[in-house]
Amino acid sequence: MTKPTKWISEKARFGHGTAEVVPPSSSASSSDIEKGSEGALEDAVFGNLESGPNFRGVSAPGAFVLMTKANLGLGVLAIPTVFNLLGIVPGILVIVGCEMLLFWCARFVGPFKIRHPDVYGVADAAYVFAGPWGRWTMYVIFTVFMIFCTASAIVGVSTALNAMSSHGACTAVFTAVAAIAGFLLSSIRTLSKVSWIGWAGITSIIASVIILTIGVGVQDRPSEAPQAPLPWDKGFQVIGHPTFVEAMSAINIILFSSSATPMYFGVVSEMRDPRKYTRAMGASLTFLTAVYLIIGSVVYHYCGQYVASPALGSAGIVLKKVCYGIAFPGLLASLTIFNHISAKNIFVRVLHGSKHLSSNSVTHWAVWLGCTAGSVLLAYIIASAIPIFGSLIGFIGALMCPAVAIIPECLMWFYDNWWFTTKGLTAGKIVTGVINIVVILIGCFFTVGGTYAAVLDLIATSVDSGPWTCVNNSGRLH
Repeated sequence: MTKPTKWISEKARFGHGTAEVVPPSSSASSSDIEKGSEGALEDAVFGNLESGPNFRGVSAPGAFVLMTKANLGLGVLAIPTVFNLLGIVPGILVIVGCEMLLFWCARFVGPFKIRHPDVYGVADAAYVFAGPWGRWTMYVIFTVFMIFCTASAIVGVSTALNAMSSHGACTAVFTAVAAIAGFLLSSIRTLSKVSWIGWAGITSIIASVIILTIGVGVQDRPSEAPQAPLPWDKGFQVIGHPTFVEAMSAINIILFSSSATPMYFGVVSEMRDPRKYTRAMGASLTFLTAVYLIIGSVVYHYCGQYVASPALGSAGIVLKKVCYGIAFPGLLASLTIFNHISAKNIFVRVLHGSKHLSSNSVTHWAVWLGCTAGSVLLAYIIASAIPIFGSLIGFIGALMCPAVAIIPECLMWFYDNWWFTTKGLTAGKIVTGVINIVVILIGCFFTVGGTYAAVLDLIATSVDSGPWTCVNNSGRLH
């Protein structure tokens, strides 16, 4: 087993305040470790690391692919809709602005983890700056967020199965098949072993959207447009005139597409060298921004108001099947990563402090499989109740994303650099603090305004499609 880096002293334990950090020298390699009192390798979260799976095996490239795949897959399929709602110029500006906002918040995760090595998730971070009440409040919010993300991935997989089979079975059946596949794949115990699924997923998603982009560029008109010989108006807008609800719906989509920030805690907790987190995270969000801008704007340019959601249905029936077939591993990868992190969050909480957390015992396996099964079961229920892709991700983006990906990260910075610092406030800290206050207010606005828009959309959606429906959720069949 690859020996993980240990960043903490022996008296650092979860739930007892700020852990004492033992910073490695700048020349230390990622394999430098400290041994516990009994000579075993220990981690502040996972405990003894020699008796079970290697929970500290994620490399920097592996972290990049896990963070990228946690966003890329479902989000990129809805991005062209943003341009349809806002217009091409405001769409570009809003996407760049939201990505910068999310990068600003995500950059606080790595340093906070290094200062508080016993933190595994955003709920543990909330315990540090808000005590037990903050921990359990954030734990509930994050758990619900992850289950909703898993539900959206199940909907994505069921949509792909519908598209590839020309609605060969009831959508409720495909939803159940997706949930079973998610349980089996996400039961792999460590993120280092899940990362290879992420590499395959990114490759398949990028290949499918490239084929989609070429397809919409060479076809006469998108599949959703009136077909020849009927005339059609692309409705391309340089600057759109959305209503407040439409504008917030577009922002909801963008937030969902890049707000995997709370999942980064799990990634950095399993990295061999947490100091490389910020570089991997920055590369990930830069890559995502470029993909969203290029793919989204090109698809919108050719499809205009007739862009489909998910976007893979915009290039006609044949190419839709081809694109979904190629993207299918990527959709499964998203489902795997979401349910794995969702289950791991519960798993660590249940077995924390127990020898079974990092062992190969029967208890370890029973709890782990129970967590993955329970998480995917709840997600399956939500996916069956809200089987429409766009409505589900809009609701998640509004209600959950600011609460887990924007606001707590700023509060983490305040805890370490303002409220309880032993050093004086510098000009740089004051500027950063002011920016963080503005960011928190923006996050609150996104939550209130976005949830209002998402609820209206869900009400409208429920008129056309009910829970546990057999109706095809992949769009037109001909």
